[in-house]
Amino acid sequence: MNLKQLSLPELEEALAPFSPSPTAVRKVFAAVFAHGKGSVEEVANSPQVPRRVADHLKAHGEMPSLQIVERRRADDGFVKYLFDSPLGGRVEAVRIPIFDEKYVVCVSSQVGCALACDFCMTGKLGFKRNLQTWEILDQVLQVRAEADRPVRGVVFMGMGEPLLNYKETVRAAGILSNPAGFSIAGTAITFSTAGHVPAIRRYTREGLPYRLAFSVTSAIAEKRAQVLPIEKTHPLPELIEAIREYSQVRRERAMIAYVAIRGFNLEREDAEALKTAFEGIPIKVDLIDVTDPTGKYQPPTAEELSAFRDYLQILKAPVARRYSGGKEIGAACGTLAATQYGGTVMPSPSQTS
Repeated sequence: MNLKQLSLPELEEALAPFSPSPTAVRKVFAAVFAHGKGSVEEVANSPQVPRRVADHLKAHGEMPSLQIVERRRADDGFVKYLFDSPLGGRVEAVRIPIFDEKYVVCVSSQVGCALACDFCMTGKLGFKRNLQTWEILDQVLQVRAEADRPVRGVVFMGMGEPLLNYKETVRAAGILSNPAGFSIAGTAITFSTAGHVPAIRRYTREGLPYRLAFSVTSAIAEKRAQVLPIEKTHPLPELIEAIREYSQVRRERAMIAYVAIRGFNLEREDAEALKTAFEGIPIKVDLIDVTDPTGKYQPPTAEELSAFRDYLQILKAPVARRYSGGKEIGAACGTLAATQYGGTVMPSPSQTS
């Protein structure tokens, strides 16, 4: 019984033969996630855990962990964790500083990615496998254990397309937002999707409390297909309708992620295409400078980006420029590829104590 894999209802079901009180089950759950206990014995010995439950946990419970290969810090304060999984493959998580108050953790959901977005280094790895729930959560557990500020948000924007690993990522988000788990607000958990329409519609039907960010990058189908091959599987009109449904059900603006690429998608015609595509849909636009270590795609010049923001005024929608940090260590959006370069390699806390 992998204690890091189970939601609270699943843990209740697993322990039901021992007739524990609801409080006892929550104590076990909280020991694993809220308190980050490092072993089954520590969990089993938590206060108010009945002896029969403790004995069962010690006999049948397990708490596997990812191995930290290294921690690498960029000058802007972003820290990238590289993990080895006992199930195979390496994944990365990024600790993102929010002012001097808190951290958000960017987590991976797959080893590699099948979507092969042309500017994304993860996509060049190809798809290896989906991560299990515990592997996703252990990224947050280990980052949080070493953090000097609270972790108040999680974004599924690391390696992989989270909606192609729907069951595991949604279970992970449920544990992250559970008051007895990580106690992170649902609105502070975001899934980024390149546009897997069936999963978006399922997400909308199920009324999940987390946010979606939709990677569009161009509302001109030919351009979008050039950089996001998923356009050929789920064309833009299909994606737009799914976004419309999402926005209507949520009664909020849909977050449109727009990767800004020099000389490619920043002309007046690109702004006009966005206006036409999203007519009648309340949106907000996040502009993200492309980061492509291969050099094929370049970030916009200041003049180009300024002009495009002027063009975007026709949307009558909020437009923000999202900072993509940690470029020098391969921690920026689109650069996660289990690499080791740049910045400063940080020692483990045990080495500094």
